[in-house]
Amino acid sequence: MLMRTDPFREMDRIVQQLSGTSGTWSKPSVMPMDAYREGEEYVIAFDLPGVDRDAIDIDVERNMLRVKAERRPAAKADSVKVELSERPLGVFSRQVMLADTLDTERIEADYDAGVLTLRIPIAERAKPRKISIGDAGRKQISG
Repeated sequence: MLMRTDPFREMDRIVQQLSGTSGTWSKPSVMPMDAYREGEEYVIAFDLPGVDRDAIDIDVERNMLRVKAERRPAAKADSVKVELSERPLGVFSRQVMLADTLDTERIEADYDAGVLTLRIPIAERAKPRKISIGDAGRKQISG
């Protein structure tokens, strides 16, 4: 099994947890993601637990995909005294450079159970195709 880690991202996460800082619009926190190919689609799944669907912004410009989301604190009555608060709040974002072989005009997004899933079709021009050989190069011999 192959495991890939980013030690700098892990350090940022630990520092954020220890210092109690959250992502801001000027310096958002990174959201975890998975990316894989499934048949004729490229799938990217982002973990956004507790984020309201309306607080997610997705855009693509040329081949740069940007996802930004904000997790706001739940409204609490004045009589509530918070004893422990470990769930991260604030702004999360991720930028992903997409290959030219993906059809960015037909991206589909779904949000279920705190997971944002983007499905990006493989472009027709990137799919393998058979090339036929023409007769233009043959010389006719007449006798």
